[in-house]
Amino acid sequence: MLTAAQVLAENNFGDTRTGGLAGPMGLFLILLLAAATILLIRNMNARLRRLPDRFPQQGRSVDATRTDASVVDPTDGTSTHDSSTPAPNGHQQQRNG
Repeated sequence: MLTAAQVLAENNFGDTRTGGLAGPMGLFLILLLAAATILLIRNMNARLRRLPDRFPQQGRSVDATRTDASVVDPTDGTSTHDSSTPAPNGHQQQRNG
């Protein structure tokens, strides 16, 4: 009967076949990922070819929303503007405006 010391002392330098499937399985996974990448690239290129060269201008809808969204002063100019924050100085006005 083998003792624990004999099992630990046994010289096992890759003579066993326990990990014999790791190489072929890794190759299979690499080939599967490469095929999936190629198919995804082909699909993306086909979708990009179907897109028009130029999209229609949406300037009309932007102009229409600007005219509809007019700003109305709720105080009708009767009250004074009271701001809790100080007004920006000249340097900040140039940077922001």
